[in-house]
Amino acid sequence: MPTTQQPSTKQDILQYLLKQGQATAQELATALDISPQAVRRHVKDLEAEELILYQTMQAGMGRPQHVYQLSSQGRDHLRRHLSDGYGQFTVSLLDTLAETVGHEQMISILRKQWERKALDYRDRLGNGLLLERVSKLVDLRQEEGCMAECNPVELNEAGDNYGSRFIITEHNCAISSVAESFPSVCGHELEMFATVLPDCTIERTHWIINGEHRCGYLVQSRLEHTVK
Repeated sequence: MPTTQQPSTKQDILQYLLKQGQATAQELATALDISPQAVRRHVKDLEAEELILYQTMQAGMGRPQHVYQLSSQGRDHLRRHLSDGYGQFTVSLLDTLAETVGHEQMISILRKQWERKALDYRDRLGNGLLLERVSKLVDLRQEEGCMAECNPVELNEAGDNYGSRFIITEHNCAISSVAESFPSVCGHELEMFATVLPDCTIERTHWIINGEHRCGYLVQSRLEHTVK
């Protein structure tokens, strides 16, 4: 008998593992507000589908625990599920274009595309406070299929950051298929963020293409450097 709950819960498990990197059945149960027994049923199915894998870890004197994480197939599954239209067709189209105009011209075209996207983002973000602009940027990325979020970075012992430093985290890459064939797009993406937030410095902290489970960017107001 078909149900809608199980596929939804399985998708929630996959997305949680994408964001956190790994988790035990108990951690998944707590995060998703379901029983550990239900989690184990779902992860068993996901293992059979080769979307997740686990390693056994000893926690103190208790019983060994299974720690689950996404397999490469699981990442591909989520990439297809969350994609905003980029994918194999896009890669094929870009390959054909590169063959037609040449590699260097292709790089120039990709750069111009990211420049146009940056200007569009910048117009839509406006000139508000940095927190407002970063939050709006994350909203726009989410609309495009990115599991994106932003968090403030504490600057001092009092926990103040004065709205001047943030980490933007993207737990999936909507253009990963393109990036595998055209790695330069990752550099263009970094340049795009710098164009969108011209009063900030942007530093890459994590990179999916390097095998990490997320991309991360440190956004820091240039005014902070001036004050220091």
